[in-house]
Amino acid sequence: MRHPHSREDGFTYLGALILVAIISVTATATLKLGAAMQRRAAEEQLLAIGGEFRDAFVSYANATPPGQPRTPQSLEDLLKDPRFPVVRRHLRRVYVDPISGKPEWGTIPAQPGPGIMGVYSLADGTPIKVGQFEMRFQEFEGKTSYQDWVFMPPPETIVPMPAGKAAGAVNGTGPAIGLTN
Repeated sequence: MRHPHSREDGFTYLGALILVAIISVTATATLKLGAAMQRRAAEEQLLAIGGEFRDAFVSYANATPPGQPRTPQSLEDLLKDPRFPVVRRHLRRVYVDPISGKPEWGTIPAQPGPGIMGVYSLADGTPIKVGQFEMRFQEFEGKTSYQDWVFMPPPETIVPMPAGKAAGAVNGTGPAIGLTN
């Protein structure tokens, strides 16, 4: 025996399936958009934190007493400069990498000499932002990896040491260049 509403029940069921499919597609698109927005925000944080590291390296180099190295031996030296008897800070804290979520950074060794002169994210992945960077980050244009975003001071931002004070100066002559020790 047939129920009089069995055809209508089939249309209702089909309508419910279509509604569920539309909601699923909308939810998926919303999640993808949210993830992209979250990643863009993390990239902006990475640029801000990298700028602080860059400024800290400049501050460290420019505060160098005569005869002392112009690059920190570790990131902790930016937190408490061991070259001074009193606490001198160039960076408030070693930040968590907003892309990887870890407080670990790759370091660029100073050339020549001991120490480090820059940091970069250890996170794998391709940045969303590949263009239209601020002037201070123009070297990141077209980079295809977060590890290519290296935060180190440009040499022209370092105040040169007086002649004869730089390592490598011969008989009081010769330039003090960038972040050399």
